[in-house]
Amino acid sequence: MPRLALMALAVCVLAVAAAVVSFMEGSFVGIVWVLLAGISSNMAWFYVRKAKIEREQQAATSG
Repeated sequence: MPRLALMALAVCVLAVAAAVVSFMEGSFVGIVWVLLAGISSNMAWFYVRKAKIEREQQAATSG
């Protein structure tokens, strides 16, 4: 898994945890954390797919 994908996944997990804590305290700032979790999960998915496509292209050109 690419390093950027791992970092984005870590941000996603931390944002979800922050959203849970915010909502448990009764604060609606958790909505911002949920949005950040969504963006970071999309970034992680993008970097994983990008690395997979690059590996397939390298295998096609070398093989």
